[in-house]
Amino acid sequence: MAEDGVDTRYVRLAAFHEAMVDIYRRAKSEAGYTATYFLSMVSERGGYETALYLIHTDRPSDGYTALYERGRLDLTVEALVLRPDWDDLFTAEARDLARKRLTDYGFDVDAHLHG
Repeated sequence: MAEDGVDTRYVRLAAFHEAMVDIYRRAKSEAGYTATYFLSMVSERGGYETALYLIHTDRPSDGYTALYERGRLDLTVEALVLRPDWDDLFTAEARDLARKRLTDYGFDVDAHLHG
């Protein structure tokens, strides 16, 4: 049974990694922002570890700021982490940090999640 749990977690982390690459692609195509450093971090650390790192920093990343300036906070790691699809991967603390950062910048998290 433990192996199934490990396999499931691996599959979930791989799916989250793909979702991180997808927000890179969407930021480039939809917002005109090429997040080269972000993609490098995802490639080197993996999507999950990159998300944890970015969420736990004291201040938003340059990419977060760039997306804020473009009105596209929906394409941030913080917004991705809050999607119900990923509740099993992130602690309540991590989700709270992501939510706080988004709301501090005027983003309507509830509308994003339920709209």
